[in-house]
Amino acid sequence: MPKVKEPEVNLQLAIEHGLNEEEWNKILQILGRQPTYTELGVFSVMWSEHCSYKNSIAVLKTLPRNGKRLLVGAGEENAGLVDIGDGLAICFKIESHNHPSAVEPFQGAATGVGGILRDIFTMGARPIASLDSLRFGPLNVPRNRYLFDNVVKGIAHYGNCIGVPTVAGEVNFEDCYTGNPIVNVMTIGLVKHENVISAISKGEGNTVMIVGSSTGRDGIHGATFASVELSEESENRRSSVQVGDPFTEKLLLEATLELAKQGYLIGVQDMGAAGIACSTSEMSARGKSGMILNLSSVPLREADMHPYEILLSESQERMLVVIRKGFEEETKKIFEKWDLNCVKIGKVINSGNLDIFMDNKKVGSLPAWHLVLGGGAPVYDRETKEPAYLKKVQGRNLKKITEPNDYNQVLLQLLSSPGIADKSWVYRQFDHSVRSNTAVLPGSSSAVIRIKGTRKALVTKTDGNGRYTYLNPYKGGAIAVAESARNVVCSGARPIAITNCLNFGNPYDPEIYYQFKLAVQGMGDACRVFDTPVTGGNVSFYNESPKGAIYPTPVVGMVGLIEDIKYITTSWFKNDGDFIMLLGALKGELGGSEYLKVIHNIVGGDAPDIDLTFEKRVYQATLEAIHKGIVSSATDVSDGGLAVALAESCITNPEKSVGASIYISRKLRNDELFFGESQSVIVLSINEKYLLDMERIASKNIIPCITIGRVKDNGRLKINEIIDLPLTDIKKAYAETIPNTMNI
Repeated sequence: MPKVKEPEVNLQLAIEHGLNEEEWNKILQILGRQPTYTELGVFSVMWSEHCSYKNSIAVLKTLPRNGKRLLVGAGEENAGLVDIGDGLAICFKIESHNHPSAVEPFQGAATGVGGILRDIFTMGARPIASLDSLRFGPLNVPRNRYLFDNVVKGIAHYGNCIGVPTVAGEVNFEDCYTGNPIVNVMTIGLVKHENVISAISKGEGNTVMIVGSSTGRDGIHGATFASVELSEESENRRSSVQVGDPFTEKLLLEATLELAKQGYLIGVQDMGAAGIACSTSEMSARGKSGMILNLSSVPLREADMHPYEILLSESQERMLVVIRKGFEEETKKIFEKWDLNCVKIGKVINSGNLDIFMDNKKVGSLPAWHLVLGGGAPVYDRETKEPAYLKKVQGRNLKKITEPNDYNQVLLQLLSSPGIADKSWVYRQFDHSVRSNTAVLPGSSSAVIRIKGTRKALVTKTDGNGRYTYLNPYKGGAIAVAESARNVVCSGARPIAITNCLNFGNPYDPEIYYQFKLAVQGMGDACRVFDTPVTGGNVSFYNESPKGAIYPTPVVGMVGLIEDIKYITTSWFKNDGDFIMLLGALKGELGGSEYLKVIHNIVGGDAPDIDLTFEKRVYQATLEAIHKGIVSSATDVSDGGLAVALAESCITNPEKSVGASIYISRKLRNDELFFGESQSVIVLSINEKYLLDMERIASKNIIPCITIGRVKDNGRLKINEIIDLPLTDIKKAYAETIPNTMNI
């Protein structure tokens, strides 16, 4: 063990580690003595917000966390596990890497992808698709362009190298994300029921092994770094950002999936946040066991590492494996075949303690259960206070805004705004077709991934609108679930479950915590109506820079199931002469709209209303029509309103752009009609012979359904004789903004 002078362990040192006086006293009570420096380090990371969810778990438990398809409860394993029939399950989860990406965008984003992939394959599932949800400040700021460019490159680098397609996502831009980008990544895996691995340690005498890369000093206190606000000093904390190696991760993936088939495997867990400290304590707590650990056996890539550093290191591409005693050599052969470390570092004991040794000296003894989320880690329910700004922004009289004179120009301006504009600059950097299962390429409502050997397909999408949640936290949370479900439905799938990533500011601010609680309540209510339980996810607090907090940004990763690939539906118009129909009701809601922000420079009004039971009936009608084979295309009305939805339906067909002629009569102002972002509205195109069938389906589900026009192969989009544009102008506005901006 290196001879270093350890600092005196006291309350002040605990505070410097991110703990408070109450938590320090609790540690003294648990141990019955003063902790060592190493023990204090373990408590500090395990009780950080990032690992313990101490300020969020009480609220998260109000979400619907059970369902008939769920094979494990939310939070019980590394990721959610959902039955899709035929002995198959999907494993999926979303995570944030916001703070690391703000400091080191390429590695921050890349290791975010690596971490979420490990969460999936440590459960025995082969990753089949990844998604992302990204937020940045305006692209006219050079630093924001730098972050955007390098985050996308980091995601592309890791996903492309490891051979997992990045198939879908979303990108948006708001002032509040300047200096504090949101980088959420999601992965879906496929596993046979009999090959599922648990993250558990049990069976006295069984062997504990570390596999994968060697351990260095990178990422030490990464978990606590993600549990504080960003400041100007954050640039100096690059050592808290991990460095990833996707080629090693690919080897680790294959070795782990081979190990999953062996009968002597007990459990596996990724070494992500808090490294060895986290994986050993969480696996032991799940198995109501303990471990004896010998840190001298851990493969190191740096000299003179202290036990504190070894336990807290977040070096990437490492995992903890527990196997039955006597099968060490068999396990080593698997990992050596893939040119990876596989070293025994301890054994399972029944005491419930982690007894930690280095150079034959005991350096720590910690009760595993007291370290972990759901065990003895602290749980808080913070004070809430309705934000002072809400009444002001919601009370804004939007009827007083001036109507535009030139609606053609307004539509082009919206289509060219970075929040709406074509994102192919992003997804062209991703290998979205690797493994040849991607049935619908990026650019449609959702991603569709075939399941080989079956007629089934998975449909997935990430969604969230921080502006809506800022204006009305409850509605914003509900709409995040509803819109992600709506996109999945438009692709022909029945929504089955969600994961979520909750990105908020400082939870100790009562107004921030109010946003958090109301958004979670809205998400929960929506999930209960749609029967889409929450399989797990991530909370990211402290998303604040010196300029202030981000918009409250709940992101939902929705997964849907198509039982037969013949039902796969895309969002773009296809056939000249098809009728264009509107399911749902346009109410002219401009609050929080892209139109208000881009054209009038206003973020105000209330978020759009959402009637969850009505929304579910819209889903049911859409799916019934798709399953009867009468739908040519389906897309929802969302950012930018009806006019943007129609324009995108005209120009996103990868084979040929097709125009449309629209006439829709409503007692609304033209800007409300064209650009209002009313919820629960879907645009369908169908063959004329199916008009009556569609009307019957809508009537049965008690939802409005009107014909508003026809698909026209004439190269133009016409709406009420007020908007009349050639598709060439629309495509130019839509396609050029982001590439031109990023080439500055």
